[in-house]
Amino acid sequence: MGKTNVILNNIFQIIMDNKHLKLNANLIVAALQKPASELTKADIIDYIVNNDIRMVNFMYPGGDGKLKTLNFVINDLDYLETILTCGERVDGSSLFSFIQAGSSDLYVLPRFRTAFVDPFAEIPTVSLLCSYFDKDGNPLESSPEYTLHKAAEAFREVTGMEYQAMGELEYYVISDDEEVFPAQDQRGYHESAPYAKANEFRTQCMQYIAQAGGQIKYGHSEVGNFTIDGKNYEQNEIEFLPVPVEQAADQLMLAKWIIRNLGYQMGYDVTFAPKITTGKAGSGLHIHMRMMKDGKNQMLADGVLSEAARKMIAGMMDLAPAITAFGNKNPTSYFRLVPHQEAPTNVCWGDRNRSVLVRVPLGWAADVDMSYKANPLEKESKYDTSIKQTVEMRSPDGSADLYQLLAGLCVACRHGFEMPDALEVAERTYVNVNIHAAENADRLATLAQLPDSCVASADCLERLRAVFEEHHVFSSAMIDGIIAQLRAFDDVTLRKNIEGYPEEIKKLVTKYFHCG
Repeated sequence: MGKTNVILNNIFQIIMDNKHLKLNANLIVAALQKPASELTKADIIDYIVNNDIRMVNFMYPGGDGKLKTLNFVINDLDYLETILTCGERVDGSSLFSFIQAGSSDLYVLPRFRTAFVDPFAEIPTVSLLCSYFDKDGNPLESSPEYTLHKAAEAFREVTGMEYQAMGELEYYVISDDEEVFPAQDQRGYHESAPYAKANEFRTQCMQYIAQAGGQIKYGHSEVGNFTIDGKNYEQNEIEFLPVPVEQAADQLMLAKWIIRNLGYQMGYDVTFAPKITTGKAGSGLHIHMRMMKDGKNQMLADGVLSEAARKMIAGMMDLAPAITAFGNKNPTSYFRLVPHQEAPTNVCWGDRNRSVLVRVPLGWAADVDMSYKANPLEKESKYDTSIKQTVEMRSPDGSADLYQLLAGLCVACRHGFEMPDALEVAERTYVNVNIHAAENADRLATLAQLPDSCVASADCLERLRAVFEEHHVFSSAMIDGIIAQLRAFDDVTLRKNIEGYPEEIKKLVTKYFHCG
């Protein structure tokens, strides 16, 4: 009887897996009926041959944080086998500032689990994200994706858990102003059409992102909505589901590429810039994270935030000033990180509190079947909602280097488990009030502050760099490069100098309009 039950359970699991795969938006996954994580070279070749794919693209992040592309025409099976097996050679000195022209050759090798059908290509094309390798065939120590891989592995070794993350990707869609059904200024949050004009653009972006393997939670219009010089600026957000951190970086990278490409195709301009103009909502890149073990979320214990989660937060409190070096990469970032706004400036955390740096969002911990209350025809159930609990880092923005940022956060969360006083740090930095209210001035004075410029951010990274270099996660060359890049902005007094000069602010925004 026991053997029969095992067989029946296995059959049931196969049926459920097939149902999930049929709903998968990735055309390759749906056709092959295999999860992306299990795709092999033979699977990719099989799909290309059977679906009349004529081209293959290799895609990989450069030092500027943007995706680069290498195109291949598929003329015969041997050549397809060669490029998928051997990858290709690229000029590393043209991609990264830390690589010298005298020894610049690198290899790029495709990761088969990232394969998707390019939604923009007129010629049927399969695209794959790639990893970098050096002349000896080893992963490039300072490459973006390998740095993140090392951070994830170190987290797993120290904690015994898997680090998962997801992003809230905010951006502005810019179009010619329309006078019909005008939106109310700075009141665009979750607005519906026709007052929100970019909803169809956003939903098409979401569909393409899903086809490229992105695990999307939802999309909506955001607060920012205003008109300048005959142009309408409409803020949108696409939020993802928590996935293993390396996958989280890949899907955010592809999402930005897709949003920009579709914007170009449809005649919109799009920007992920942290700040467009004073007095209007800036765009952040809030990162949610959780820890998983044996398929269970470790963020809660008996319905409250777990000790492990508080250690994780303590690590972020300790390293927060340096994390801006990865997540706030140009001077306009620090026009968003100003006091008395929703963007944080103080190193503290709290529950459901949007004035803090790390927020513990509402987490379905009430142990109440709300679906049953809303739908009396349903049977009351005990659905495990603990899987949904995350914590959210609110300082990063669209200028971030996605792989550096997620690696930095992963290091910080691991660091919390290595701090002997982690729980004391978590208790000391907890805030359950509006920290900017006048009556809380004494409490505010006890909190550390985030940097107010790229130069200050570089100084914080310099001071704390040893933690990021532990476990060989960030190479010293990468840290040196980030510090030099940030200090080159020479923006120590920039925010103060051009405050009240809108034309100067406009020039700065234009300069960094297409960041990250």
